[in-house]
Amino acid sequence: MKTSRQLKPELLYPFILVTSLFFMWGFVHNLDPILIPHLKKSFSLTTLQSSLVDSAVFIAYFVMALPAGYLMKKFGYKAGILSGLLLFATGSFLFIPAANTQQYLFFLLALFIIACGLTILETAANPYASLLGDPATATQRLNFAQSFNGLAVTLAPIIGARIILTKGFSDEELSAMSVIARKVALASEASSVKTPYLILGTIILVIALLFALIKLPEIRDDEDHTGNKNIFHAFRHSHLRWAIIAQFFYVGAQVCVFSFFILYAVAAAGIDKIKAADYLGWGCGMAFMIGRFAGTFFMKFIEPAKLLALYALFNIILSAIAIFSHGLVAIYAVISIAFFMSVMFPTIFSLGIRDLGGDAKYGSSLIVMAIVGGAILPPIMAQISDVTGNIQYGYIVPLLCFIVVLAFGLKGYKVIKTEAHA
Repeated sequence: MKTSRQLKPELLYPFILVTSLFFMWGFVHNLDPILIPHLKKSFSLTTLQSSLVDSAVFIAYFVMALPAGYLMKKFGYKAGILSGLLLFATGSFLFIPAANTQQYLFFLLALFIIACGLTILETAANPYASLLGDPATATQRLNFAQSFNGLAVTLAPIIGARIILTKGFSDEELSAMSVIARKVALASEASSVKTPYLILGTIILVIALLFALIKLPEIRDDEDHTGNKNIFHAFRHSHLRWAIIAQFFYVGAQVCVFSFFILYAVAAAGIDKIKAADYLGWGCGMAFMIGRFAGTFFMKFIEPAKLLALYALFNIILSAIAIFSHGLVAIYAVISIAFFMSVMFPTIFSLGIRDLGGDAKYGSSLIVMAIVGGAILPPIMAQISDVTGNIQYGYIVPLLCFIVVLAFGLKGYKVIKTEAHA
């Protein structure tokens, strides 16, 4: 891969380690759709209660992004990465006592701690991968690293379902049991999360050890910006403000597309949930992964902002098709949306922190905070679907989100020099 060869030898190993982080947080994020039905059954939860799994994750991103930026501003990227990995591992290990005590709130706490670690990692790794090497290929390099996040999107549901969603007791079998026997049976099912999260936590500790042992180059801020020490200065950059808005709407669109895919496919194409889930993993997940590798390649010939705008335009059209079409056409339209969404997060991120100098770490935190869009916009899509009685009409939300991304790719990304050096 040309992206790798462009790095100096002393930067290649740190880049490989940083790239591994993209895969790991993508993997754990995409275990959440497996956890939701698993915990819903194990604790006899309502749908609203089980949705707190996502809430615990997105709240952590909003709460921890600014402290993460401060941590890196004060101690550097390496300290941020190590702190994030340790929180990630701690939260993973907490799944064991959570399963033993059979407390749903304990699971939510473990997820919150994992997400706090992921927030720090994303706040550190995204700009670090972007800045680690030639600035001219920063967006291409970040998209390459993010491609392994796309790989995790495909693999995590497939692996997680086979480990966590083990064959348990049917509802009829559970209803026939005594209260004590039912509690024991459900506790046994809940315990299936212990082994995968123990393995995950151990792997994260090994990665943390590798980071601790290697000499990780610290990306120093531009000297002209060393005095910029507060987050309010970062808001002076218009392209950063645009990036925060664009990322908010992009993440909201992504969560809408993935979270409601099965319900959408059942309604639009009349297929069963099992087949819809196959389309989600092998269709959307694979399209998302291939899209990131393809986007990295295309950026050698097309400027990142232009490619972002082009992809956003395609997704506006595809969202309209998703609203009004039926059958396999509707499913393939949404799978195509996943392909064109693939480059949006890393491209918006790298364009947003470009030329920020000493504001890069706070700018990174602000863009990561925008991930809260994934908690706010999906309920709006759900409400539209409930009111109209047609989930397809809910796709007006992703359509509007992609219009915002298009505006960023056409104009909002531009660095205004007078602001960038204020």
